[in-house]
Amino acid sequence: MISPLRLMVFTDLDGTLIDHDTYTWDAAQEALEALARVPAAVILASSKTAAEMVGLRAAMGLEDWPAIVENGAGVLSPGALTGADATQYHALRAVLETVPPELRMHFTGFGDVTAEELARITGLPLADAGLAQQRAFSEPGQWTGTDAQQRAFEAHLKDRNVITQQGGRFLTLSFGGNKAIRMGEIIATYQPRHIIALGDAPNDILMLEQAEHAVIVANPHRAPLRPLTNEAEGRVVRTQAAGPAGWNAAILDLLQRLDLT
Repeated sequence: MISPLRLMVFTDLDGTLIDHDTYTWDAAQEALEALARVPAAVILASSKTAAEMVGLRAAMGLEDWPAIVENGAGVLSPGALTGADATQYHALRAVLETVPPELRMHFTGFGDVTAEELARITGLPLADAGLAQQRAFSEPGQWTGTDAQQRAFEAHLKDRNVITQQGGRFLTLSFGGNKAIRMGEIIATYQPRHIIALGDAPNDILMLEQAEHAVIVANPHRAPLRPLTNEAEGRVVRTQAAGPAGWNAAILDLLQRLDLT
C-alpha cells in the first residue's frame, strides 16, 4: 500500500471503463497510464465474478488493489487468483426456485442457460461466458416481464431476504451488499486523500454519490441516470463520449483539476 495514498478511483466496468459492444478498454489506456504515474489505486467495481475479475485486473496491471465483484456482494482481495466458495450462490438459486412460475418464467438467470447460450446473450467469448457462470454471491439475469410483474417478483424475493439491483444490462439478485458498502470498507482501510468514482448504471448511483468527485459515463444503450444528490454542487460531471473514451477524458480532466498530473 502506498502511504499516504493520494488518489483512489472506483470504476464500474461494462459500459464505463469497458466498451459496451467490444469489451475492450483501449480508449482509456492514456488515463490508466496517467493514474499509474500519480500513483493512484484503481478499484474495479463490477457485476463480474471473481473468476472474471482475476484476468481483467491482471491485464490492467491492478493486482495490488482489491476489486469489488458481483455488484458489491463480495470482494476479491489484492493478489488473489481464485474466487470464493459458492455456498451462498446455491442458497440464492434455491430461493429463486420458490418464485411462482408465472413470474419465474420472466427471469432468465446466468444459471438457467448453458455457457454457449450465455455467450450469445452477452456477446462474450465462450471461455469468458464460462467464467461469468462461476458465481459465488449473486445471480444476474434478463427480465422479460412487465413492470408490474417485476415489482411482484422483487417483492417475493425481498420477503426472503433477497435484494435486486438493476445494472446496465441485467437485473441482479443477491442476499445483500452493494458497491457503495464495499467502497466504504475499502476507503476505511486505505484512507485515500482524494476519491473519484465512475459509472453509468442505476447500480452505480450509491457509489457515485459517496465519492468526492463522480463521473457519469455516457451510455447510449440506456436512459441517462437521474440527477445525483451532489450534482448541483459541481462534484459530478457527465461525459459526452461513451464508455472508455468518456472515462479517459474525464479522468485526465480530473487529474488536472486535482493537480495530480
